[in-house]
Amino acid sequence: LAGANPFAQFKASFTQDGKVYKYFDLPSIDSKYDSLPFSIRVLLESAVRNCDNFHVLEKDVQSILAWTPSLKQGASDVEVSFKPARVILQDFTGVPAVVDFAAMRDAVRELGGNPEKINPICPADLVIDHSVQVDFVRAPDALTKNQSLEFERNKERFTFLKWGARAFDNMLIVPPGSGIVHQVNLEYLARVVFESDEADGSKILYPDSVVGTDSHTTMINGLGVLGWGVGGIEAEAVMLGQSIAMLLPEVIGYRLEGKLGPLATSTDLVLTITKHLRQLGVVGKFVEFYGPGVAELSIADRATISNMCPEYGATVGYFPIDENTLSYMRQTNRSEKKIDVIRQYLKATRQLRNYALEDQDPRYSETVTLDLATVVTSVSGPKRPHDRVSVSSMFQDFKSCLTSPVGFKGFAVSPDALAASGEFQWDDGKSYRIGHGSVVIAAITSCTNTSNPSVMLGAGLLAKNAVEKGLSILPYIKTSLSPGSGVVTYYLRESGVIPYLEQLGFDIVGYGCMTCIGNSGPLDENVVNTIEKNGLVCCGVLSGNRNFEGRIHPNTRANYLASPLLVIAYAIAGRVDIDFETEPLGVDDNGKQVFLRDIWPTRSEIQEVEHKHVIPAMFQEVYSKIQLGSQDWQTLEVSDGKLYPWSGVSTYIKRPPFFEGMTRELPKLNNIDKARCLLLLGDSVTTDHISPAGSIARKSPAARYLAERGLTPRDFNSYGSRRGNDAVMARGTFANIRLVNGLASRTGPNTLHVPSGEEMDIFDAAERYKEEGTPLVLVVGKDYGSGSSRDWAAKGPFLLGIKAVIAESYERIHRSNLVGMGIIPLQFLPGQSAETLKLSGREVFNIALPENKLKPGQLIQVEADGNVFETTLRFDTEVDITYYRNGGILNYMIRKMLD
Repeated sequence: LAGANPFAQFKASFTQDGKVYKYFDLPSIDSKYDSLPFSIRVLLESAVRNCDNFHVLEKDVQSILAWTPSLKQGASDVEVSFKPARVILQDFTGVPAVVDFAAMRDAVRELGGNPEKINPICPADLVIDHSVQVDFVRAPDALTKNQSLEFERNKERFTFLKWGARAFDNMLIVPPGSGIVHQVNLEYLARVVFESDEADGSKILYPDSVVGTDSHTTMINGLGVLGWGVGGIEAEAVMLGQSIAMLLPEVIGYRLEGKLGPLATSTDLVLTITKHLRQLGVVGKFVEFYGPGVAELSIADRATISNMCPEYGATVGYFPIDENTLSYMRQTNRSEKKIDVIRQYLKATRQLRNYALEDQDPRYSETVTLDLATVVTSVSGPKRPHDRVSVSSMFQDFKSCLTSPVGFKGFAVSPDALAASGEFQWDDGKSYRIGHGSVVIAAITSCTNTSNPSVMLGAGLLAKNAVEKGLSILPYIKTSLSPGSGVVTYYLRESGVIPYLEQLGFDIVGYGCMTCIGNSGPLDENVVNTIEKNGLVCCGVLSGNRNFEGRIHPNTRANYLASPLLVIAYAIAGRVDIDFETEPLGVDDNGKQVFLRDIWPTRSEIQEVEHKHVIPAMFQEVYSKIQLGSQDWQTLEVSDGKLYPWSGVSTYIKRPPFFEGMTRELPKLNNIDKARCLLLLGDSVTTDHISPAGSIARKSPAARYLAERGLTPRDFNSYGSRRGNDAVMARGTFANIRLVNGLASRTGPNTLHVPSGEEMDIFDAAERYKEEGTPLVLVVGKDYGSGSSRDWAAKGPFLLGIKAVIAESYERIHRSNLVGMGIIPLQFLPGQSAETLKLSGREVFNIALPENKLKPGQLIQVEADGNVFETTLRFDTEVDITYYRNGGILNYMIRKMLD
């Protein structure tokens, strides 16, 4: 089906050190190229290079070339295909992908093929970083103890992933204890420009681009690598060499001018930008930074801004590549020869940016400006990342939040409870009192900030100054330091600040996301009891990127995002309702009051230490051992076979049934006869309603399944940790307690088994229909599948026996995911709905599919108890039809490998 590339004539080449490097000469294709935003140029190059008039069409190239500032999302949507250069995964979301690849190998073997052919076609990297928790703190052995517990809790998953690291080609799996996925991506995995082999022995160059199964994949845009987060099915599609569909975005030009003040940090800057862009409204859009102020920012500063892209709502926050980018590559131990090739390629394709030259500025959909000099020391909270508060007004803001009505900025504490407090005994034999605003968690955490030497060394210098002034932190505050890579530890140690951090209680506790994703571990029972007994609004302060209510810890109702320096400052203060300008942090040995300004290092002081201690040798030392892992990882015994030895008793890893009964030949296209409606749903059913998430309810089908296998509720863990077990995930599909189903008498995961008239759990009804040989459909309203893309939002319904969905409209990516799992998306004709057609959901449905005559967008007749109506077949491309005819994208790839 794929054809020759119609743009092959635009290939050019240059020679360096005796090697021939080919590339697509984008400027020669069309004069419109030079006016395109740099981020759109990356999309264009991918479309030109991958154009085969099947996965990527000539029309896609022309659509991208025709990008204009007047393009408006929703009014003039243009869909194009995009093939990223690589995929990045973290362990929670990556496990299902590796499980699917392992199951595909089994299927290929059973069909008489060579299972070793099943490997990612597109390079894939998986970093294990989501499993470690802050159980132990404030001790030299905290790191060792936390990592040992991590292995104890996750041994089954880690054994499987270590097998995958050995078994699959073109897939790097980074062991636990190595760092946070996005920081490892920035410092080590990113190519900036890819270099691949051509058949004639030459090399072809093209921009690095990436999709990842984590929303903060966007961090890599700070390095000039276009990337964003996607769901598991899209990620697997890209791993299998397929393209993904996307809407051509509006591009907001964000102009930066001036310089940051001597006391401002990159964290203050990103919190300022996040609030600004959230107010502007950039959901679904690209943001591209330009202007002379960009050149004043380090790559780590830029990465901090790009990291919080999900918080300000854009698809990407992109910084085009400039000489600073190439200098960062040198600092992080990328070879000089590689950097020279990258520079020559970028110049030839006019993708190397000079932020000082206004004549390089492209046209944007809209432009906004920020003067860096206006950025002030800030935090964000208490419940949302974009609710920025200047530190100078923080004490007033917190007091206002206490009495304001319940909401994002309110806790509705009654006037007579404002002075509430409680006392408890600590291990040191002393009594301590806490009240509203008391800090109980202080965490230097998250790749948002730990990837940035300026704020990490700044925190170290502040700690040194504080200790030398005789300041300390109260013992009940749970302090922790979880760097995003071993490089951080290296330069903190070399600069001599580690002992001061440890003296304040900021011992290194692990290398992973930890507190930022809610893995903050338990608080001391005395602290918890005091908080709960007195109804206190206590606080967490962290250098993370999200602080939604309940995310950080159940007992910290207020959580503030802050720079690592401010994390330490608020920990020393012990409370957030402090006015740092007028209130001292303590007194020194001479009885003199010590204010925050007395210990705060300037930007120039920090830069001096950074230039001296952050050197390429550190990156070489750390990343040369990246695949070794800890002693626990090295001693983990796994099979050497290319086929995974599935355990019949594992409740974490299970062979999925996606390929049961599969044949080499395409299955016959059958009508959907005598189907029943499993669920009758309204508008705006999100992937959160569909996909299993959060804790496993004790009376749910998933809980029953685990209990039958000898597990107690304490060991149930979460749906997220069990994503590699389809039996658990199928039972958790549509298990949302807020699901409103027209076939159920109450809100929640229940439905009606129509033939018997019994109401039961959704999974139980689906199982009964399966036993009866009855296919199933869903009847839903508008915007079905909106929200974040989640693979189990399509895999789960497939496992429940759903053959088709009939909706008023679909979220774009979820529609694609349904097709990827072999489920037919049908759409009511305009003006029609279940309500207008008087569908009750109790009917028997018959859907006629024309044998070998499926066409994108054709009309399909549905009959429901004599009520006949037409629907639009939402197979939007020939690729969709190909996937469906094969039973889904994974089945398609298996047959392709066999051929």
